[in-house]
Amino acid sequence: MNILITGATSGIGKQLAEKYLAQHNQVICCGRNEEALQKLRNKYGKQVTTYCFDITDYEAVQLQLAEIHDLDLAILNAGTCEYLDMPEFDAQSYQRVLTTNVQGVANCLEAVIPKIKPNGRLALVGSSASYLPLPRAEAYGASKAAIEYLAKTLMITLKPYDIQVSLVCPGFVKTPLTDQNDFPMPMRINADKAADYIISGLAKGKAEIHFPRRFTGILKLLSKLPFSLQRPIISGLVSRH
Repeated sequence: MNILITGATSGIGKQLAEKYLAQHNQVICCGRNEEALQKLRNKYGKQVTTYCFDITDYEAVQLQLAEIHDLDLAILNAGTCEYLDMPEFDAQSYQRVLTTNVQGVANCLEAVIPKIKPNGRLALVGSSASYLPLPRAEAYGASKAAIEYLAKTLMITLKPYDIQVSLVCPGFVKTPLTDQNDFPMPMRINADKAADYIISGLAKGKAEIHFPRRFTGILKLLSKLPFSLQRPIISGLVSRH
């Protein structure tokens, strides 16, 4: 397969790239870390193509990805996370998260969708944080709720063009990004296991891939409750040490 992955230099994206390359796929790895991209080129040679750019830079995204073609699978994985501390609402932090996680994905979608082959697949990496309003996740949760809505809409609007869409909703995954968190992360798994879940789900053509299911199942169950019942439970779910 010919596969494109954004955020391929760290965390889940890096593990996805390594695993798909190990399966002898052609993989287009996109990221901001040129040193990490060079290591992939050194290890896999012509099997890997790399592009170094920031997904928030519209012109760079369009320019860099203009030459790609015939994608079997595109995984838009790149993203960021910052938490807010009430009652001090940080508008700049909010903007940074939304710019990367929402507009950055949109920039990639414009470049990538026309390059996906008929019967190809597009995967957007959201988060199980979109299932419930979680403390301190005003920015991150809002951005991932937008991705969930976007992915589900694309499932409908791209179907006539023979492009399948998957939404990926991880729970807590150990990555350099989550290593910065200062609160408990129940049922956290490593990025290697997360990549296995994603690869398996995409191979099965799942519209929604969420994991670990024991954790995401709890969130989905709570999401069915009236908000008046959700609120006292959620308030104690994620808190600082």
